Amino acid sequence: MKPYAFLFLLAYLLPGAGQSQAILPPWQEGFLDIHHISTGRGDAAYLVFPDGTTLLVDAGDISDTHPRTLSPRNTVRKPDDTRSAGAWIADYIRQFAPTGRPPVLDYALITHYHDDHFGEWDENRPFSTGGYRLTGMMEVGDLIPIRTMLDRGFDFPIDLKSEAFAAGASTDEYHILQTLREYWKFIEFQKEKHGMVNEPIRPGSGRQITLQYHPQNFPGFEVRNISSNGRIWTGYAEGETFQLFQAGQYPGENPLSNAVRISFGDFDYFTGGDISGMNAIGESDMNSVEANLAPVVGPVDAATLNHHGNRDSQSPYYVRTLRPRIWVQQNWSSDHPGEEVLRRITSPVLYPGERDLFSTDMLEANELVIGGRIEQSYKSRHGHVLIRVYDNGARYKVFILDDNSAKREVIGEFGPYAAR
Repeated sequence: MKPYAFLFLLAYLLPGAGQSQAILPPWQEGFLDIHHISTGRGDAAYLVFPDGTTLLVDAGDISDTHPRTLSPRNTVRKPDDTRSAGAWIADYIRQFAPTGRPPVLDYALITHYHDDHFGEWDENRPFSTGGYRLTGMMEVGDLIPIRTMLDRGFDFPIDLKSEAFAAGASTDEYHILQTLREYWKFIEFQKEKHGMVNEPIRPGSGRQITLQYHPQNFPGFEVRNISSNGRIWTGYAEGETFQLFQAGQYPGENPLSNAVRISFGDFDYFTGGDISGMNAIGESDMNSVEANLAPVVGPVDAATLNHHGNRDSQSPYYVRTLRPRIWVQQNWSSDHPGEEVLRRITSPVLYPGERDLFSTDMLEANELVIGGRIEQSYKSRHGHVLIRVYDNGARYKVFILDDNSAKREVIGEFGPYAAR
């Protein structure tokens, strides 16, 4: 019996373990684990690479001070409100980190500077010993060491530290300027006290996020930076890119999102932050980031829904080009997904074959408005979504972990799927 099969059988044989309360077999060398963490406050994905290298993509932490946050339009904090989203993310990482060494994040990546992706300042946030407010990525990094902190930089297409940006952002109700200032304090403190490295993502590079422990054992593994700040890899030479935006023209944060493709043998996974591909009147935008990077990414086995499945995302061209077997939706709002988005990603006209959809926390409001299509389309609508890839990238499974429990038991299992 293979070690993987034995571990999962053992989990079910443990006292109290059953179909609804199974213990997840621990990560072992050779697994690629992709955890989409359900906190109710934004995106967070924790990845353990085949050699034990770790990466956190985003740490959303929408402030509770907004009336909407605590309304039926938004998801509730998971598993409960006794801790902040950042603290729950850190707790999750401690539970599922590789054993045998203290938990550490070899890499952390912020896709873009929105509250549901890197945190949000408010006056109720406590201060760290470093003098910065604890929220989102800053709180995770205060609780678990981050060795390399990656982001989109601060100087393109406009200088985020300039007086001009400060003047324009001063009235932003989601506090982008105040949160950035806390992030800059965090960077300087962590650099000085703990040797953390801060770098902007280098678009087109397959050499920036790399295996740190046993790279020689997994030559078929790669993290390829596809896009950052609208600069997109051509798909050819290392670091060869083209640019969609001009200096001085700020399109907002979403199109500037960092996007990466992770490959392990035959398995490919794409995540693109909040990029989009539809214009304001619901038509495909062939000048969008989605449209420009889709042919570079190509077909994948699994992908997260861009912009949480918002109506401006998942254009027909993008869906037809990536055609994933697995769609993962990281949602927190009653308009995630838009019904037209759901129609596109489930359409056999856009691409043939089966596809399975998984959501971290579908709101009842969306289920009531869209109706039966939600139930028919999603394999799971609530819980942490773990994609576990094994057999050198040949096969993978999807596990759903209970997001209402700090124990995070397995409440669903799907697959195995064959990588394509």
